[in-house]
Amino acid sequence: MELTNWLEKRVRLSPKRTALVFDGKQETFSEIYDAVQKVAGQLASFGVRDGMFVALLGKNDRDTFLMIHALQQLGAKTVFLNNRLTATEMGYQIRDAQVERCLYAADFADMMANAAGDVRAVAFMEVMMAESSGVMQTVSHFPMETVASIMYTSGTTGKPKGVMQTFGNHWWSATGSMLNLGLQEGDSWLCAVPIFHISGLSILMRSVIYGIPVYLEEHFDAKRVDQFLRSGEVTIISVVTTMVQRLLDTYTKSYHPKFRCMLLGGGPASKAILESCFAKGIPLIQSFGMTETASQIVTLPPEDALQKIGASGKPLFPAEVKIGEKKEILLKGPSITVGYLNNETATKAAFDEDGWFRTGDIGEIDEDGFLFVLERYSDLIISGGENIYPTEIEHVLLEHPDIVEAAVVARHDDRWGQVPVAYLVTTKVLNQEILALFCQLRLAKYKVPHSFYFLKALPKTASQKIQRHRLYKNDL
Repeated sequence: MELTNWLEKRVRLSPKRTALVFDGKQETFSEIYDAVQKVAGQLASFGVRDGMFVALLGKNDRDTFLMIHALQQLGAKTVFLNNRLTATEMGYQIRDAQVERCLYAADFADMMANAAGDVRAVAFMEVMMAESSGVMQTVSHFPMETVASIMYTSGTTGKPKGVMQTFGNHWWSATGSMLNLGLQEGDSWLCAVPIFHISGLSILMRSVIYGIPVYLEEHFDAKRVDQFLRSGEVTIISVVTTMVQRLLDTYTKSYHPKFRCMLLGGGPASKAILESCFAKGIPLIQSFGMTETASQIVTLPPEDALQKIGASGKPLFPAEVKIGEKKEILLKGPSITVGYLNNETATKAAFDEDGWFRTGDIGEIDEDGFLFVLERYSDLIISGGENIYPTEIEHVLLEHPDIVEAAVVARHDDRWGQVPVAYLVTTKVLNQEILALFCQLRLAKYKVPHSFYFLKALPKTASQKIQRHRLYKNDL
């Protein structure tokens, strides 16, 4: 099945609608289309062509926005590079994806010089100043099965793999989200999450498919975002837990009635955060998704948010979820990746014999069909035969008024096999014995951390997921 070129179709349907709001400037789909066509022609002059793998190292800004769409117009497959990685990490991904061109923003010139190796690297500015190729030809259709983007898994558990996302994956992700959250006149989506990550890229795809504006922010600034949410300009925003906490810290008065969805991904929020949002009338909606599912695939229906605190929700309309062996969450649906780039072994291991995708997450489904995500299977701590879920301990620790962030991991123990230890970010020095007592009053004895370690910041990925494998290895 083929879909018409999304941007071309959108500009024919609604050329005068706002497509992008960045740095105070609004641009219509017609204006964006013209700018994208120009960049596509300039990219063609550097040999970018249909089917080519092209690495993209940019920021949340207009130039990167245009590059993403221009590469799609040419039929190139974009390999998104996380701009928070080291040159060594980027170099691995460039080689693994067999990239033929690297495009980069000026801020990352030194990084790219060390990462690109023998691959030709071209700065955005060099592209923008080039003459357009006279042989540039945009693709007329986006075949559903064609790979549109590659994102490397965040590496929370080890070496990253290149997740292939097809146009069909992006289409069904957008469709499933719309069928759950709805689409209303005047909708707009604020994007302060990285667009090299699926949470950000999915917003760009939905903008074109739905015909709504993206309010693109280069960085997450809680005070600035707070103003947007109170202004009535923005109706939806995607967030992770740390962003929610910073917005709660900034919160002074009610958001605008038009603001209807704060979509939470990247891991569950604590009960305290959820209750604080609901008390303030903040429309927080939990979801569950992965790079491999092209963003959210399970989302809590808005009408059930208060009754199902802690749930990730139900699978979006075209998807299915079930619990497999060892309580692993299994998924099926058209938004799920076709596999990992140049890694047939990992692709085969990711699916069971019936085609269900193995998430590596532990969960349960209640009697009403709502999914509760308990833990990454690799994060599970088994102590003396007892299963310990780090998230449960972390939520208890976060109830302490002086603990800002918490991460619990396993440590080898000769007697018990494994025991939990906690890494904390605090507002002041805390006594270990008092912390242990705090936990003992709220947790079974075997769940109480055996040690507490204090850090200035927890190691995290660009999408703000805690890098537990670095804590395991004490790589801090």
